[in-house]
Amino acid sequence: MIENRYDQEEAKRWRQQAGADPADQELAERVYTSRLIGQDPDLVMHGGGNTSVKVKRRDLYGEEKAVLHIKGSGWDLGVVEAQGLPGVWLDPLLKQRRLDGLSDKEMISAQRGALLDANSPNPSIETLLHAFLPHPYVDHTHATPFLVLANLPNAQDVCREIFGDRVGVVPYLMPGFALDKRAAEIFDENPEMEGLLLLNHGHVAFGGTAQESYRRVVDHANEVAAYFGLNKTAIEASDAPVEDLSVLTLLRGVIAEQRGDPDTPMPVFDRRGGPGTQDIWSRSDIEALAKRGVCSPDHVLHIKGWPLVLPRAVWSKGRDAIVTAVQAFEEDYTAYYERNAPRFDAVGPMVSPEPRHAWIEGIGIVGIGDDGRSAAIAADLAQQNMAVRIAGEDAGGFHPISEEDQFECEYWPVERAKLDRLSKPVLQGKVVMVTGGAGAIGLATATAFAELGANCVLVDLDAARLEAAVGELGPWHSTFACDITQEGAAEAAVDHAVATFGGLDVLVSNAGSATGGAMLDLDDAAFRKAFELNFFAHKNFSTAAAALMVKQARPGQILFNISKQAINPGKNMGAYGMPKAATMFLMRQLALELGGNGVRVNGINADRIRSGLLTDDFIKERSAARGVSEADYMGGNLLKREVEARHVGEAFVALALSERTTGHVLTVDGGNTAAELR
Repeated sequence: MIENRYDQEEAKRWRQQAGADPADQELAERVYTSRLIGQDPDLVMHGGGNTSVKVKRRDLYGEEKAVLHIKGSGWDLGVVEAQGLPGVWLDPLLKQRRLDGLSDKEMISAQRGALLDANSPNPSIETLLHAFLPHPYVDHTHATPFLVLANLPNAQDVCREIFGDRVGVVPYLMPGFALDKRAAEIFDENPEMEGLLLLNHGHVAFGGTAQESYRRVVDHANEVAAYFGLNKTAIEASDAPVEDLSVLTLLRGVIAEQRGDPDTPMPVFDRRGGPGTQDIWSRSDIEALAKRGVCSPDHVLHIKGWPLVLPRAVWSKGRDAIVTAVQAFEEDYTAYYERNAPRFDAVGPMVSPEPRHAWIEGIGIVGIGDDGRSAAIAADLAQQNMAVRIAGEDAGGFHPISEEDQFECEYWPVERAKLDRLSKPVLQGKVVMVTGGAGAIGLATATAFAELGANCVLVDLDAARLEAAVGELGPWHSTFACDITQEGAAEAAVDHAVATFGGLDVLVSNAGSATGGAMLDLDDAAFRKAFELNFFAHKNFSTAAAALMVKQARPGQILFNISKQAINPGKNMGAYGMPKAATMFLMRQLALELGGNGVRVNGINADRIRSGLLTDDFIKERSAARGVSEADYMGGNLLKREVEARHVGEAFVALALSERTTGHVLTVDGGNTAAELR
């Protein structure tokens, strides 16, 4: 059951905060119920759906006129704000219904010309649908139960059986003027109806108030769910174990290999392993269902029209079998493009033919994207599509739009233009693991990578500190809590990166801790403990990461946080400097051995960075040992400036971007002649 989460008091609060203007109050409640819809993945997902409200506002001359506020292009209902529902003068929109036809370009231009604010985003492509319906509030969603209904061969009969004449049925048409006008005509045949079923597309509900329209969205979807016996959502989180992680590692490398350029980033994965993702493998019609198409036209932009299907019998044979399967998928997609492109005018060049989601037996559903966000979108939509396919087929048949219609949606200039405008950060597609990720240097390093588009895995001992740290990074990152000195910790952390994002591109082996004391005073136990963290943990994580990178068969990088202590020993710091010196040699040895595999290995020698290692107490101790003030100790370099954690993070990123550099140590210490390597 989909929960009705409307709260009278919360709605009242939204209206009160909008001020005294009745139009602003209606818009505020529109924002509130739009968010309720957008935050429920069983109603809409990832920017899908649109909502509107009709109000009265005064124009430049003081005349009161009708205005339609509708979701703007690029806004997500789950986080929409008032400015994400641009106002459009309603009368010019209503006049367009008199026209026999209107191209997308003409329609968009006319709508922009009717905007109250010329700086607003483009109104939704379905603006006229909302304008032509007379209700103050209109909600268009892609609820999972309605997608099952909308793709049945007898959807109109079933809709009538469920709703009687409360919901009208609109035949499939491409989004745009023709669909909007036809929907209005069907509504006019029965103005008492509560909603519309858009065949092969979704559901529209409307009402006199925000609460009424939202209630109809939820109630209608629940009525359909009850009819089909759908008692669980399509989107389920799961920590189900992976049968064999190596298939993800190999698949990630194989897909990138088909792109040609060895420096092209690998895709990022998002795996869903709930029980529902494996049910399909017991069906005899799996191949037919896989090829049938998507349950809502816009989904094709994110997941293509069909998945890469990898039965256990295929992927268990290893890399060559996976290469064959991926190449076959790309050949099928190329043939699909070549069949359909001649049928349409102004079709753009073929997009990458690689798969955008996969069904993998024993693994689950895998969303495939250019980064964590797009992979998660693909995984969500793929999981919903699988659920709709199964439920629809069992309820009478899953029959989505034709291949020709699907192609028209996939290469629709309106939607392709949105995707083509998206920026591609320089580290997009890179998965970066940072040990000591909850500490000052670790978090600063992860932040520097994340700001350039990387998806990060933070590794540290304290789970609570990790959650706080990843909260600063934002979504599309992950954490793994462990004691990095324990046996198997490195392998477990690397496995987590594979299970979460499909693999690993950069390891920043950063975690460390300083053990102070004179050589004559420290016992072997203290030295061994220092070596476990400051050398063996680096060795274990780097070799585990390197093994994965070699299996991916694509370039990777290992970065060490070494220390100036490896070059310039400090008094009473032998237990710290000696394992760091060994780590520097480890860096050089790995650079020598891994270069042929395209894995670069570099390091940072930093000094005097405020962190968990260099605490206030430690600074006091070291400055006293040097006989200087704390301020002079922190600025004790050639530049006379304190070096901060962010400078170290930026240096790690600089090395990651240095594609032809390996075996190098970069100093980040403000200048220290005694610690120079050359």
